[in-house]
Amino acid sequence: MKSTDKKSALAELERLYPEAKPALHYNTPYELLVAVVLSAQCTDARVNIVTAKLFEKYSTPEAMLALSQEELEKYIFSCGFYRMKARHILSASKDIIERFHGVVPQTVEELMSLDGVGKKTANVVYSVAFGGDAIAVDTHVFRVSNRLGLAKGKTPERVEEGLQKAVPKSDWSKAHHWLIYHGRRVCHSQKPDCLGCTLKAYCDYYRKK
Repeated sequence: MKSTDKKSALAELERLYPEAKPALHYNTPYELLVAVVLSAQCTDARVNIVTAKLFEKYSTPEAMLALSQEELEKYIFSCGFYRMKARHILSASKDIIERFHGVVPQTVEELMSLDGVGKKTANVVYSVAFGGDAIAVDTHVFRVSNRLGLAKGKTPERVEEGLQKAVPKSDWSKAHHWLIYHGRRVCHSQKPDCLGCTLKAYCDYYRKK
């Protein structure tokens, strides 16, 4: 994709999704962190159902550690991979209390030092909870970026690097949500609505079809 096409594509994404925002429900950075951990291989809608009940009593690291592994698993069972996610949440909660005085760390590097927190999760928390400039590459961002040609790569890390070059830094966090919305509403994994897509004039995937 030409640099002029990239600018046009980004402008169109902004026009299409001016109110794009996180779909996960949360009130604090800690709640967002837990919700993002739970969202791996799970829909945001399902996570919101689970956390609505979980956060009624366990919305802080201290409160969460009152639960045993088995008790937490029962709350989050429907999110999938519940044993691993419960282990990560409890371990991260313990670290937040012992290493960060009960406060969720505010840098990507410190967030990634928590158990179960990879680059994507750290970027989401950093950008959404703390207003940092970051592009979290989930499955939607990865797919849409490659198809459009905004950023090509076989790994999330390479796509993130490409997006950082293609998107002005002040728009990184917003572009993350634009691409997610487009992936969910138009550029579906199996049957993308190419004919109805207003980005097809700039899209590498459409040109090849």
